[in-house]
Amino acid sequence: MSRSFLWAAVCLLWICCGISFAEIPSASSPDILLQAMQHELQRATNSLKRAEPSPYFLSYAVEDTVAATVIGTNGGLVLSTNTRHRVADVMMRVGTSALDNTHGQSRPSAITSGTLPLADDSEAIARVLWQLTNREYQQASGAFLKVKTNQAVQSEEDDKSPDFSQETPEDHIDESRPGVLVDRKLWEERVRRVSAEFLRYPGVYTSLVIMQQGANRSYLTTSEGTNLVQPSAITRLVIEAETRSDDGMDLLRVESFQVASSSELPSESELIAKVDKIAADLKALRAAPVAEPYAGPALLSGRAAAVFFHEVLGHRLEGHRQRDEAEGQTFTKKVNQQVLPSFLTVVDDPTLKELNGVELAGHYEFDDEGVPARKVDAVDHGILKNFLMSRMPITNFSDSNGHGRRQPGLMPTGRQGNLIVTSTNTIKDSDLRQRFVEEIKKQGKPYGLYFEDIQGGFTLTGRATPQAFQVIPVMVWRVYPDGRPDELVRGVDIVGTPLLSLNNIILTGDTLQVFNGICGAESGQVPVAAIAPAMLFSEIEVQKRQKGTQRPPLLPPPGFSTPPPSHAQAVPEGEARP
Repeated sequence: MSRSFLWAAVCLLWICCGISFAEIPSASSPDILLQAMQHELQRATNSLKRAEPSPYFLSYAVEDTVAATVIGTNGGLVLSTNTRHRVADVMMRVGTSALDNTHGQSRPSAITSGTLPLADDSEAIARVLWQLTNREYQQASGAFLKVKTNQAVQSEEDDKSPDFSQETPEDHIDESRPGVLVDRKLWEERVRRVSAEFLRYPGVYTSLVIMQQGANRSYLTTSEGTNLVQPSAITRLVIEAETRSDDGMDLLRVESFQVASSSELPSESELIAKVDKIAADLKALRAAPVAEPYAGPALLSGRAAAVFFHEVLGHRLEGHRQRDEAEGQTFTKKVNQQVLPSFLTVVDDPTLKELNGVELAGHYEFDDEGVPARKVDAVDHGILKNFLMSRMPITNFSDSNGHGRRQPGLMPTGRQGNLIVTSTNTIKDSDLRQRFVEEIKKQGKPYGLYFEDIQGGFTLTGRATPQAFQVIPVMVWRVYPDGRPDELVRGVDIVGTPLLSLNNIILTGDTLQVFNGICGAESGQVPVAAIAPAMLFSEIEVQKRQKGTQRPPLLPPPGFSTPPPSHAQAVPEGEARP
């Protein structure tokens, strides 16, 4: 099954789809939404006790979100809007915690979703929750009967853990109500001006500047006694642009920023400098040769190494993968065994808000099952110690450690938060390149590959497919041992299998770098951070990337009398023709 590591632009566009605007109630207003949820939950719990089969767990979760979004391209706005929506999820478990309707492949039977009224009308809210609860009971009870039938006719499972863990109820009501404070008119003009900078570059075919500020209140109330209200606010800005090489390869560059408020975003002059850098990178990539398949020494920047670990190791530490018999279970039987070089330690710590002044996207106080976030020591000096657990127990790990995460509409599973890789075998980053060159010479290779920046990746974890991964770099350089200048190449992806690749790490730099992004898996898209130092590998394998067959446009862009320059033309980028 594919696991994707997607970037901020995806989340920005996803959040603002299909919703309308309204104000979040002021802090002086009583929380009618929470009161309505609690009252209807209690009424439903009491009524359904008499049903057969009866639920043993019921919860209501609501996301109340308001956002301001401004999107521009080529100096014009394509979207400027304020938006508001409320989404409710009713989650129900029928049977017992030892065996319920979520067993095996039936987890989706435990959730039904719908849209709540925006107004604080307790009767209207209760009516929708009642409708969703009835619908969910029909779904869950029917699924439970199928689960019991399957248990009677299917072979015995390796992992006989219960379907749901017992956790201490939490009561945490944060009364603060963050609002969207962005000056939209100011940002409309700024987005226009920044996006217009791409007009100077005929080789940039498409581009976007996206700015969004969002405020959210997450509600959770359960039949166990948990009551949580968690406010949050985030501001994201994304600049992206795309070109195409003469041989039909599409080339993309993205720069993103994630902060608490719009006042912390880079200045307009800094954003324009990013536009210039993106355009220069695309020009260089368009002219760069296509990389050939390769296996040999490689150096990954900290950001590249962070994404590498997120894909190759992080997903395989997620608890539910150790239980699902369709999964490859790469590390299931390797607890207290060495899985990494002894100088590497890996933790996942969603309690951490920032690192070296950089805000971390994977921070949260409570997970989406109401369990407090906790630091998990996953790998200690190369030895596997723990998994990232939701409330789905596995053998020898019966409790959640606060990593049950999801997007609205999907059931939570164990997911990464802030995955942090540290090393005791380090040298200064400035000295790491020389060790890289020495390794190239030692192996007698004509060159090594330096991976400067990364776009994303995915990994396959199921038994029906090879246990493989693919990491998608953007800026890749051939480094020659004879002192020739580094050469930019394009169209190359890192590929391999986890057990072999993870043990090819020789040495690391001494500076941690942060990669913030959006990760998509079974429980949907969730914000994550991956943190790692630069890493030297004795061997990494790369393959050619798939490309299209369409050529660059024949018609020149407005303001230019000739088509955009290719690597065979020495026309200065941005030079308009009379």
